[in-house]
Amino acid sequence: MNTATKLVMRATSYSESPSMNAALYRADQRTARNPERRESSFLDTIVGRRGSLRSILNQVEAVAGANTTVLITGETGTGKEGIARAIHELSPRRNSNLVKVNCAAMPAGLLESELFGHERGAFTGAINSHVGRFALADRGTLFLDEIGDMPLELQPKLLRVLQEREFEAVGSTGTTRVDVRVVAATNQDLKQMVREREFRKDLYYRLNVFPIYLPPLRERKADIPELVEHFVQQFAGSMAKTIETIPEETMRALVRHCWPGNIRELQNYIERGVILSNDGILKPGPLEPCEPPEPAIVNPTLEEKIRREILAACQSANWMLGGPKGAAVRLGLKRTTLFHKMKRLGIARPADK
Repeated sequence: MNTATKLVMRATSYSESPSMNAALYRADQRTARNPERRESSFLDTIVGRRGSLRSILNQVEAVAGANTTVLITGETGTGKEGIARAIHELSPRRNSNLVKVNCAAMPAGLLESELFGHERGAFTGAINSHVGRFALADRGTLFLDEIGDMPLELQPKLLRVLQEREFEAVGSTGTTRVDVRVVAATNQDLKQMVREREFRKDLYYRLNVFPIYLPPLRERKADIPELVEHFVQQFAGSMAKTIETIPEETMRALVRHCWPGNIRELQNYIERGVILSNDGILKPGPLEPCEPPEPAIVNPTLEEKIRREILAACQSANWMLGGPKGAAVRLGLKRTTLFHKMKRLGIARPADK
């Protein structure tokens, strides 16, 4: 059409807003009702199937049937969790649990208990035993998001599970064996972290058996119109609205935008646009100006970033490392871990402190 992109949709009521997974899946078109065509049909539910994403979907389909560990990399908001879900849903493990853990969301002690479980009385406050995520994912898939944020002191235990398929819960002397397929994801450069000794080399190679890289949305501009239409339909349905028209100038602006927050940013922007539209025409607010990413050469190295963060935390804590208000707590590290990092980076307490 010359003047606008037309969208006619039913105002279907949904119980909740679409999650990040909606960036990749049309949940209402999933084919659980037709199990004999489940695998081929599941890929048909993925939004945006052009260019580089077509190659990614071929990789997903190829690896899904194996028990191989998969490492998904890409910028924040590119849909890594959606790809992990696709791998699980296309695998023989699809009738078992897909268990998700965000490794950046909790400190090392809590993360160890969350992954491996703990026995009653294992530590202060452990009034009941707790089943860990590895046990919950037995015969299924465990998705370890933000794996680059896993504390160094916990990485050997994860390595052992990947190698031996067994672990001990915190405070337990008994060994638990599990059959778990691990899919990990990160937006960090794990190779650089290995070089900087912030991530174990042996764990990196154990995770990086089958790598999948998700390009940023700015490199997938051909997919933007389809993603826009998909999000408009979902949000219009959840808000009992009918959006019939997406003006061509609006779509052109969306395709030109650099989307530093990738699919997640686009999703949020369309949600706001649907809220503001009341006459059947999508009228989103103005786009925030964004600069294209700077060349990698001008970005500080990971070690420089870590050094600056540690210095800032130490200065804020008046160079007190331990205690409830110390730099270690501010950084989410153990005091011994912080001391080790400071020693390696050549950071010393000023003489007058």
